[in-house]
Amino acid sequence: MYRIPRIVRWTLSIFAILVLAMSAARVFSWYEFRLPVAGSGSNIPTFLLGLRYDARVSAAISLFIFLLASIPVMNPFRNQKAIRGWNYFLAFICLGLTIFYVTDFLHFRYLNQRLNASAMTFLEDATISAAMVWQTYPVIRIVLVVIFATWLFYRLVKSLLKGISSTGTGKSHRTHWFSYIACFLFFSLCIFGRIGQYPLRWSDAFDLGSDFRANIALNPLQSFFSSFKFRSSSYDEAKLRSVYPAMAEYLGVSHPDSTRFSFERHVLPDSIMNWSGQDHPNIVLVICESFSGYKSSMYGNPLNTTPYFAEMCRNGLFFDNCYSPLIGTAKGVWAIITGIPDVELVKTASRNPLMVDQHTIINSFNDHKKYYFLGGSTSWANIRGLLRNNINGLNIYEQENFTAPKVDVWGISDKNLFLEANKILQVEQKPFFAIIQTADNHRPYTIPEDDRAGVGVINFPMDSLRKYGFESNDELNAFRYTDYCFKTFMEAAKQSAYYENTLFVFVGDHGIAGNAGPLFPHSWTDNFLSAHHVPLLFYAPGKIPRARLHDLASQVDVLPTIAGIANIPYRNTSMGRDLTVTHQKDSGQDNKVFIMDYNNKNLGLIMGGYYYNKSMQGKSTVMAWSDFSHPETGEAPATDAFEWWSQAYFQSARFMLLHNKK
Repeated sequence: MYRIPRIVRWTLSIFAILVLAMSAARVFSWYEFRLPVAGSGSNIPTFLLGLRYDARVSAAISLFIFLLASIPVMNPFRNQKAIRGWNYFLAFICLGLTIFYVTDFLHFRYLNQRLNASAMTFLEDATISAAMVWQTYPVIRIVLVVIFATWLFYRLVKSLLKGISSTGTGKSHRTHWFSYIACFLFFSLCIFGRIGQYPLRWSDAFDLGSDFRANIALNPLQSFFSSFKFRSSSYDEAKLRSVYPAMAEYLGVSHPDSTRFSFERHVLPDSIMNWSGQDHPNIVLVICESFSGYKSSMYGNPLNTTPYFAEMCRNGLFFDNCYSPLIGTAKGVWAIITGIPDVELVKTASRNPLMVDQHTIINSFNDHKKYYFLGGSTSWANIRGLLRNNINGLNIYEQENFTAPKVDVWGISDKNLFLEANKILQVEQKPFFAIIQTADNHRPYTIPEDDRAGVGVINFPMDSLRKYGFESNDELNAFRYTDYCFKTFMEAAKQSAYYENTLFVFVGDHGIAGNAGPLFPHSWTDNFLSAHHVPLLFYAPGKIPRARLHDLASQVDVLPTIAGIANIPYRNTSMGRDLTVTHQKDSGQDNKVFIMDYNNKNLGLIMGGYYYNKSMQGKSTVMAWSDFSHPETGEAPATDAFEWWSQAYFQSARFMLLHNKK
């Protein structure tokens, strides 16, 4: 052993320590976040692939140390003065890795995704993000854990350097150079990742057939830095030209133009589901934070979190098969307001100055006064820029405009937000279009003390929580608090004069990935489809038909459908379609839903009861049964049409983001 040069033994030992530490972090993450469905079957391929990713990152760090230490003046075994510098450098490496892994763990807990470049958007709202972290997580304990782990790691590598320094090394020139070459080749092989023509890629993790297993296998450092290549906002003109005719026909473009790529159409409402009142109705659109379908009562969840909203759905026009194109509140709000999926791959479109100018169907409500109510601040994700710049005459009410007290980082409570909005709307003399955006169904899951008795805070055993999609009783009760706030608002609205001539619309901004378990197909858990599924309700008893429809629907369809029901002629330049018209045409049989997982860089499509997605860098694909209304029948269809339409949506959306001017 001592015939091997000390520098080789030292760097190989550092490599081994790094691999063991990263593997331990992976096992801990798997144990903490495993789900009954996603965790079924063998996990050996997941951990073996994860070991290769860890070896790649560890080898890159170790090779850098090896090459640097090979310089005589930097060699700690030849130059005693270099030892202190190496101790400081290794301490910095230990601290950086510890912070990175802790951040990755919290990011995974928050979004069920490995840390990636899209997390940089949180820094653009650093004050809000920091406040959310402080109110959600035990920050002091986390800091102490980081300090202790860094100290432990540092003591280990320092002792390692001291121990190897005290040993001898052989003088054989041949052994010396053979060891150096072998060490260099070993690290190089680990970095390449496989024996073959092509290196181990980030996207190889998604060949495991499950997004959960892929995220467990990934090394967060590789995931983070690999995702930076997806920062472009451009579109592929040649691809867009090839898909434009079919997309224009699908969207109902009456005068297609393959040169200018026009998606404009002027729509006169034509549906049997139009408003039955004498005047155009008021509109109250509620964008509901993290309103996951599988966690709610409408889909049979036995924890019965939303009984009041379920009763509203039985008395309204309820689309139970609706999806957000992408997860994330900013992306959900964007899709609803503009009718375009926010397919920005790292940032959000609202933060891109080239995209802030957008047409919205809301402006077709010419006689309506426009309101936007948010319990916190619209400066978050530059949503204020999207709203102010594009909605004519908009009146924004934020935390500073309300008398109710702030309860957490997200501002006033949702109950008070609803009541404050109701006070303003009930004295409005003109027709109005009001958007109310909730926030409390979100970490830190705050329920004000004066509302806890009304909500009736309850607790379930952890096995029941996890079986039916919740990770804690705090999350469950926050979901129940949302239902309580809906009830409080609707009861207050019923006492107001505007109620009888108002269309209430409720839609989730996105879902939350989790165990959809016994209630939905396995793909909902394995492929995170549960993170996209949201309820969509149009509520106006006596004024619109009462029905539960299973037509495929998307957030981009919300505004065209509202305008259609309200008998408002509108100009549409987006991807949205009036769901009442498509239902009247063929019961929504031709409807398609585009879904993109921008964290894992997958493009997807739901069509004909199947969910298809494909990696944007690699060949891994998933074709899974998605229709929760009945079991799968027959064989899965070929992927060609799904791939074609997912690309058609993607290229069209990228074009629209840059060419949907007011």
